Amino acid sequence: MKNILYFVVAVIGVLLAVPSILVLIHTEPEAVSEKPASMQKASTAAISPTGKQEKPITFPIKVLRVETGKVESIPLEQYVAGVVAGEMPAEFEVEALKAQALAARTYITLRIAKKDFSDVPKQGHVTDTIKHQVYLDDKQRRARWGSTYDWKNERIVRAVQETAGQILTYENQPINATFFSTSNGYTENAEDYWGSKIPYLRSVKVPWDTASPRYETTVTIPIEQVEKRLKTKLAIPTGGGPSSWQKVLSRTVGQRVKEIKIGDKTYTGRSVRELLDLNSSHFTLSIEKKNVVVHTLGYGHGVGMSQWGANGMAKEGKKAEEIVAYFYKGVQIQNAEKWLK
Repeated sequence: MKNILYFVVAVIGVLLAVPSILVLIHTEPEAVSEKPASMQKASTAAISPTGKQEKPITFPIKVLRVETGKVESIPLEQYVAGVVAGEMPAEFEVEALKAQALAARTYITLRIAKKDFSDVPKQGHVTDTIKHQVYLDDKQRRARWGSTYDWKNERIVRAVQETAGQILTYENQPINATFFSTSNGYTENAEDYWGSKIPYLRSVKVPWDTASPRYETTVTIPIEQVEKRLKTKLAIPTGGGPSSWQKVLSRTVGQRVKEIKIGDKTYTGRSVRELLDLNSSHFTLSIEKKNVVVHTLGYGHGVGMSQWGANGMAKEGKKAEEIVAYFYKGVQIQNAEKWLK
């Protein structure tokens, strides 16, 4: 009888212990400080849209390093890694980093295909600044990232490896893969900012960008500086009544200022943005004492891929191919090799 009793007690003990054992088995360790949860092992090569494994392209990109004044010859994929590191936060989702790699590789491929490097001295293809694409070499990345270098660089390398050799094309030609930091909730039609219609650069909604620290900004500029930069006089009433010193005349499809009258002159939103050095051409103006208060939404020109939008899409589970297809309408993914000659 005692043996039966001991057996029953043992069985009950095992049953009570099973849930605890299962919890221990399925409980994951806490994430390392600053390291995103989506850290996975990198693959070593890209897979093309046709399913064929791609080999890295070693075509040399001649980069004018502005700080030293020297031109360095950098293999294509190494250059793309440096651009992704310089242009997008390494903390972003890997699929967003992959979308950035596609855009960066497309940008330089288009320049090589056109063979027009007249804006780069010393026979370079491109500079390492925002004039073209920001490029950071390994030493610069180590200095910028410090103790977080290893995992950040691993993410960048993975994004480049998994898109190796791939670019974005429209009607079998490399596209002008423009990108920017943060939208105002929409991207722009190309013609509304640059004046020329481009079929794949169309306005789309970007609801994810409210997460960006640069989504909203307010700056104050002394009235005399605004008048000097815009070369106009602001007709500001002294009695506190309604003012006619500025009026928005029209807006773009992307909700930014298209035309605005300030003082006795009419400007494009883009020109005001550039003359006053604003974050965006989506802005409102008001007067406080002797200052013009400028409130902006977004950061950048607004045409092409929003980087914060790309990250928001990636957080929702979208792949790089879906992200670029959303921001660049009607594009395909092809191998860059035939244009790099």
